[in-house]
Parts: sequence; structure tokens; C-alpha cells
Amino acid sequence: MNSSFNKLLTFKTMITALMIIVFSIHLLLIERVDALSDSRQLVLDAWTLVNEGFYDPEKFDEVQWKRIRQKTLQKQIETSEEAYSAIEDMLRPLEDPYTRILRPKDYELLKSSNFGSEINGVGLQLGEDDDKKVKVISTLGGSPAEEAGIESGDFIETVDGISSEKLGLASTASKLRGESGTKVLVEVSSESGETREVDLERRSVDLRPVRTKRLRDDSHTIGYLRITQFSESVPKKVEEALQELKDKEVEGLILDLRNNSGGLVSSGIAVADSLLSEKPIVETKDRNGIKDAIISQKETSFDGPMVTLVNKGTASASEILAGSLQDNERSILMGEQTYGKGLIQSLKSLGEDSGIAITVASYLTPKGNNIQGQGMTPDKLLDLPDSSDYGSTDDKWVRNAELFLGSLLEKEEVSVQTIELNDVENKS
Repeated sequence: MNSSFNKLLTFKTMITALMIIVFSIHLLLIERVDALSDSRQLVLDAWTLVNEGFYDPEKFDEVQWKRIRQKTLQKQIETSEEAYSAIEDMLRPLEDPYTRILRPKDYELLKSSNFGSEINGVGLQLGEDDDKKVKVISTLGGSPAEEAGIESGDFIETVDGISSEKLGLASTASKLRGESGTKVLVEVSSESGETREVDLERRSVDLRPVRTKRLRDDSHTIGYLRITQFSESVPKKVEEALQELKDKEVEGLILDLRNNSGGLVSSGIAVADSLLSEKPIVETKDRNGIKDAIISQKETSFDGPMVTLVNKGTASASEILAGSLQDNERSILMGEQTYGKGLIQSLKSLGEDSGIAITVASYLTPKGNNIQGQGMTPDKLLDLPDSSDYGSTDDKWVRNAELFLGSLLEKEEVSVQTIELNDVENKS
């Protein structure tokens, strides 16, 4: 009896011990899951989003992308800031400055510039050149950077004494932003190698993405439409502007895309759609090598003759628009070679109000021209100083566009008169 009792007691003790072990393991697993639910989960989510969307999967094999995830998760990652730094290190081997982590402040500012009407900062749109130097794509009109004489093509060497090479593109842009009234010291170099320091005061910059007016001379009335960037509201504002110009009976249109560094690609495509009738706008090439042509609808908001002004600050979505107009022979391009940014980013949310931008595709013009690193070549190059006040009476680029449009309209009038005379002769 005692023997049976002892065996039963031993069995119960073993079961209890096993339950304790299982319960302990379960607790450990819960703790591990909890650990992955915060800062480490942020890193894993970023890796997964890039793994699923990045446009060049061959790069993953080259950099051993899965091994990078493993090594990154072995790091000490206990805070959000450590997670952001780990993600930056993880993305660096991909060598794509446009695929980047966006800390909460940067994420909010980027969303504001895409969907809002103003932004706090110095008014610089930045990119990287082939040597990974931080380069000015364009300056926003009326911004501290424009007033200081910073131009497209200049390089940002330091921000508050810290090298832009050390900071990288995303952190350089982040350090330039800030509360209105605060100052930032920027060392700028020109393409010729001249270096200078500029003390800039941050302020709220009114983006005013769409501006329009009517230009009149003795013979013709021409509409002037300037788009400074492609935010969410732009397509509707452009529709309204074109209707306003049509109500004023303009005969031709000057579309000014100078220093428009892009924005929402969908907005640029929507504007092209309003100027083209059943024509290809752009082709996109994703990670599978598939090219999808986007075709415009039949209805247009303006079908008169056009000239489109571009310069070296014309980039991304504005190059899509300019390329679609040029390739479809809808508009003459006039000005300078454009910047050459032909990559499309998708913006994804991460935890704690942060985000990640991922390059998901490249785009080609309707005739298959690759814009990335090359840009658009104007039909008519303008070897003239660019204006400091776009669209003003002193803007020689606009004056050249006016004269060219005038010559087009004169030819149209001659053609119409000839047709009318022929009709009279045929009737007689």
C-alpha cells in the first residue's frame, strides 16, 4: 500500500514539475513575443516591407539580405531610437538613398508637404549624386534658401558643423527642418567648387503649389500656369486654374515646372491626364520587370498649343509630366536638362507614428526613355540666366515661351485662312 502510495506521489511530483517547466517555457515565449512587439518588431516590420516591395530584388542576393536581418536582430535594440538606427544600418547596403526610415517628426513633415499647404524649414529639396553627395534638387519659391541664393546643383557640405556625408540624405534633410524662428548654419558648395556658409532662419514656407495668370500682348492672350510641387490637392487646383484661363479665352498655355522636385506621382499623372487625350502617360517597371502603361482618358481640360518650361530642378513627378507631354508631341519642352530622378517610392507606416519610404518601381516615358540619372532633354535649350521671380515681367524664359507660342498661333491662323480660301475657290 505504501509502495503504491509512494509511486503515485512520485508521479504527481513529476507531473507538477513538468507543468512548472512548461509554464516557465510559456512565460519565456510570451516575454520573447513581447520583446518583438516593440522596438525589435519595428525592425522586423521594416525588413519585411522592404523585402516585399523593393524594386531590385537581385540586390538582396548581392548584400545577403536575410543575413542582414539576422545580424540586425542580434543587436541591442531596446528603444525606438536604437530601432531607427538599426534600420538605417540595415538599409545602407542597398545603396538607395530614397529607401529610408522616417522618424516620427520626419514622417509627419513629409505627409504635411504631400497633403498640406505649408511646411516649416528652409525650403530645400534634396537628393544625392552618383558620389553620394547631398545635392540641392531645387529651392521652394519665397523660402529662406531661395533668398540666400542657394541654387539647384549646389551641394550641402555641413549642417551646424556636421558633415552631410556622415549624416546621410535623410538626416541632413531632417536637421534642416525645425520650428519657425530657429536658425541653422549650412555650408554650401557650388558645382564649380566655391564654398560659403549661410545662416538660415527656419520659417513656415507657403507651398502654394499652383499659381496662374493671364499674359497679354498686342496679338494674343496666353495663360501661365506654374506648379511648384505635386501634393494631393494639385490635380483639382490645376483643373480649376485651367477652367479659369479658358474663361479668359487664352489661346495657348505656358506650363512652368521649373524647380518642381516632384511629390506625389499620382498627382503628376492626374495632371498629365487632364492635358492628354487617350495617350500613354508613363510606363512603370516593377521588381518583376512588368511594364504597365498608364493611358489618359479622352476628355481634356485644355487642348490648345503649349510650351513647358523645365530646368535642372525639375525632377521626379514633374519629369513624368514633362516626358508624357514631349513624347506625345503635346507640348514643346524649353529650358535646361532636367534632374533625372526616375524612381518611385511607396510610403508605409511603421509603429509609433514613424514610416518608411521604399523604392518600388522605376518609370519610363511613353517612348521607353529611362529618366533615372539622365533626365529630360528639352526641344529648345535656353542659354539664359534663370529668373529669380518666376512668371514676372523680368522672366526671360517666360518671354521666350510667349514668343514661341505666338509664332505657333500665327501659323495656325495662316493655315485657317488658307483652308477658308480653298473652300471659297472650291464653291466657285
